Amino acid sequence: AIAPTAHAAESKAVNNIQSTRLEFLNNQTKAVNNIQSTRLEFLNNQTKAVDNIQAARLELLNNQTKAIQDIQSTRLEFLNNQSKSIDNLQAARLAHLDTQSKAVDNVQAERLAGLDARSKSTLQ
Repeated sequence: AIAPTAHAAESKAVNNIQSTRLEFLNNQTKAVNNIQSTRLEFLNNQTKAVDNIQAARLELLNNQTKAIQDIQSTRLEFLNNQSKSIDNLQAARLAHLDTQSKAVDNVQAERLAGLDARSKSTLQ
């Protein structure tokens, strides 16, 4: 049998070893937690950076889309105005041609009436 003093010394040595092991494991756990915390912070920062880049790209695309829509709207308005101008010109030309045709018709009617009158006077 082991003497009580030797048993107490052995128990103290075992306790010291277990305490040292526990302290070592605690230190390892803290180190792992610190590493994971650092990695998580890095990933969070990367995610924020990616989110910011995507937001900036989306804003750029939205601005480009708005600019293109404004340009297309301006072009459409210009084409509409051109079409209206062309329609107005064509209407004016058509009215002018109608007026000329009526004038020619009137001149021809007067000439025909004059010829008819001469023919009748010659026949009499």
